[in-house]
Amino acid sequence: MSDDIHEIYAIKYGRHERKKADNYIGGDGHDAPEPIDYFVWAIVGPSGNFVVDTGFDAAMAKKRGRVIEKPIAEGLKAIGVVPDSVKNVIVSHLHYDHTGNYETFPNARYHLQDMEMGYATGRCMCHQHLRIPFEEEDVVAMVRKVFAGRVCFHDGADQIAPGITVHKIGGHSKGLQCVSVKTRRGDVVLASDTIHLYAHVEQGRVFPITYNVGEVLEGYETIKRLATSANHIVPGHDPLVLQRYPAAKPGLEGWIARLDVDPKPGA
Repeated sequence: MSDDIHEIYAIKYGRHERKKADNYIGGDGHDAPEPIDYFVWAIVGPSGNFVVDTGFDAAMAKKRGRVIEKPIAEGLKAIGVVPDSVKNVIVSHLHYDHTGNYETFPNARYHLQDMEMGYATGRCMCHQHLRIPFEEEDVVAMVRKVFAGRVCFHDGADQIAPGITVHKIGGHSKGLQCVSVKTRRGDVVLASDTIHLYAHVEQGRVFPITYNVGEVLEGYETIKRLATSANHIVPGHDPLVLQRYPAAKPGLEGWIARLDVDPKPGA
């Protein structure tokens, strides 16, 4: 295997039942259910194991009215990734559902955009509306990691390891980043919350929790350029991901999908 070719896994850990209108600015004319799933992602390759985002725990699920189906550590172990052995965690942004479980990776270095830390600790957090998707303890935990020398900051596009790059997109959160990964099928983009659902990028629509709508829409175009094709874009919360991609191995259907292989025929 080339030293920059990786495997990628989407690990579902939670779910939130909601209406379609809840997922788009301006709502939606169809009063139909459109749940969202919660994922973390694992990148496995010659440079070691990388985890993208760290989800939330049972206490946060109860506080926020979400459902945890399986803890993230259980999902990682199911594909042979031991949390204690993970040396690098890429945090797309500091919203509660992407940066919890911060004690699960005691030996990891965290990769974050400069702008996201400034946003989450600066004047914008004086406004209750902008604070909604953040949790004080999650942000403080990241600050503590900074002082412990465990955070690597990035300013825009940067390489984490051969074949793994981050790209600042903004929009949903001011310092939001996506991750581009070189795989045997081409460049796959783990969009995280730069694209919540396939429908957002396919229809040019925007998720309601948004710092800057223009950056969201421009971000779609950036991601299209980064990805080898539309089938190489993986949205951050779409249940269709687990339907479109094969399970990592038998017995993991509906829980862990493999993303470095082609989607299922007709998906």
